[in-house]
Amino acid sequence: MGCRPCGCRGRAGGGPRPRDSAFFASTSLFALGGALALLHATNDAITILAKLPIDLSPSPALWELKCVGLVLICVYAFFKFAWAYRLFNYVAILFGGMPPADRRDTPEAEAHVIRTSRLFESAGRHFNRGQRAFFFALGYLGWFVSPWVLFVTTAAVVIVTWRRQFASSAWAAMAPEEMDGAETRKRGS
Repeated sequence: MGCRPCGCRGRAGGGPRPRDSAFFASTSLFALGGALALLHATNDAITILAKLPIDLSPSPALWELKCVGLVLICVYAFFKFAWAYRLFNYVAILFGGMPPADRRDTPEAEAHVIRTSRLFESAGRHFNRGQRAFFFALGYLGWFVSPWVLFVTTAAVVIVTWRRQFASSAWAAMAPEEMDGAETRKRGS
């Protein structure tokens, strides 16, 4: 990749991109359609659940309440991903308008970089919240079995999410290096 006028090379860092947000936004619409289909098929679902060897058949009102909860999670995820998509596009516009390399030490250039970074951070935060909505939707599915299964599945999602976010090798790889005398070590090692 060639050198850009701003002095940087290629695309800015890793992380989610606009097309990732668009993919997840459309996926959340598919999930929303499935949740609405579950809501529409209340009587069919209760009939099927009544035929199972264990009693999982809720009242129609409770089934609909559970489906509405799932619908709300999917709507929340859609709006988070759609907003992240928009913000990532704003970041691309600001990144394209970065001052040239010969003016990178000016106060205007520094202010531009700060604005772009803040917008990128906000886009990433919305994208992450959309992903978390998907993760917790998986845990929420436990409520269709029983409140106890909801408790267990939600706890499992919290534990797995926490481990992935704060106790994984990826987290340790992103940690800043600490100087300890002549040694350099990373957090989590």
